Amino acid sequence: MSELSSRVELRPLTLSDEDEFCSLVRASAELHLPWMQLPSTPEEFRAWMRRFDDGVNLGFLVRVRETGAAAGMVNINSLIRGRYQGASLGYAAFAPSAGRGYMTEGLAATLRYAFTELRLHRLEASIQPGNEPSLALALARRLGFRYEGLSPAYLYIDGAWRDHERWSVTAPDPWRPDPSLPGV
Repeated sequence: MSELSSRVELRPLTLSDEDEFCSLVRASAELHLPWMQLPSTPEEFRAWMRRFDDGVNLGFLVRVRETGAAAGMVNINSLIRGRYQGASLGYAAFAPSAGRGYMTEGLAATLRYAFTELRLHRLEASIQPGNEPSLALALARRLGFRYEGLSPAYLYIDGAWRDHERWSVTAPDPWRPDPSLPGV
């Protein structure tokens, strides 16, 4: 699967991405901590990749089409079928490419894939209230996510249960991203 926008492509994360991924996570530590923990060693990466084995979680790299460099990562997590038809999103930019709009395009491609190919109805993103850089970027809002409320002690991150703002988007029929977004 290779989902294209004007500047990025969404590629499945594979074991062969280990060295690049771990290197980019280490280079992005100031950007990610304490908001999220991504694998930064080969052992952590291989253990983390096992979560994608059963199809309940899907991992992708957002790659810059022109250079092939990984600009960030996106996960579609805890995919639930039946009456729910939804999942949660995890995403992070890598520091060398941050601030260039690649993640906006990558997440738009992820939403397109989730709502058309996976035929999901709902996606959720959770953001810690103290993560002011992420909230200031308003990436979720720009992609059509709605604020739903605060979930106290929602996820265990960096050694503690952390409050999270919950944001969601549901699939219009058919789903179309905001045409004013770059590369959409």
